[in-house]
Amino acid sequence: MTPDLLEQGAKRAEEHAAKLAAAQGQTESGGRNAGFGRVAHASGVVDVTHGRILYLEDVNVSFDGFKAINNLSLDIAPGELRCIIGPNGAGKTTMMDIITGKTRPDSGSVFFGSTIDLLRYNEPQIAQMGIGRKFQKPTVFEQLTVFENLELALKTHKGVLPSVRFKLDSTQSDKLAELLHTVHLAESVTRSAGNLSHGQKQWLEIGMLLMQDPKLLLLDEPVAGMTDEETARTAELFLTLKGKHSLLVVEHDMSFIRTISEIVTVLCDGAVLAQGTLDQVQADERVIEVYLGR
Repeated sequence: MTPDLLEQGAKRAEEHAAKLAAAQGQTESGGRNAGFGRVAHASGVVDVTHGRILYLEDVNVSFDGFKAINNLSLDIAPGELRCIIGPNGAGKTTMMDIITGKTRPDSGSVFFGSTIDLLRYNEPQIAQMGIGRKFQKPTVFEQLTVFENLELALKTHKGVLPSVRFKLDSTQSDKLAELLHTVHLAESVTRSAGNLSHGQKQWLEIGMLLMQDPKLLLLDEPVAGMTDEETARTAELFLTLKGKHSLLVVEHDMSFIRTISEIVTVLCDGAVLAQGTLDQVQADERVIEVYLGR
């Protein structure tokens, strides 16, 4: 990925930042060339000095002749909450598969920050770098309590002996207690996960991801099957996470999207069809034709 490509992506989402860069010709790290000259460290440190935490450029994927992703270009800012909408088969899930290393594209670039080429890494490595993914159906350990699920998800060494000897320290205990309130499960801490409602299981899985300290969260239809009250509380949760984490949310519930969104990206046939506020994309004739209807 060249400096010019990343700069173009930043300009699309943050025009004011691009103008500032043009005026100064440099960043705090010593300029664009200095930033791109750094090599990604094994520790997975994410360089966001250029204003992008995720960048896809001209990505293509075909399955048995069907082009699932077609020259897809997309970029996300640190701390941004981006909503992705589009008809079934638009490429939303495949896009997340590519970001998390589950699917390898035929061509294109996928960068985490400005230096980490995600196409060089596998799924576990990408997760360790700080990209968490939540699928449509919640995956929790139903026989364990809420507390035990969160404790198990804590980012620690997972060897047999360390796991047997592991005990929460005060910092970890405080983090877990704070997280229980964040995900609306403080009053259910001793309940078996199997006895939670659908929405509560979704919150628990999000909490388990947050225990890993992710920099980027990919959330696939997080409010599907929720009650109206659970949906409203999930919106509150996402707005709380915004700024602390970058979120990419795929969803069909337009009311939910209106509550949480600033920028909405519409995918169709594996490419970006439109992008802007929800009002802007809902007024786009192309989006009405292929997705929203009249």
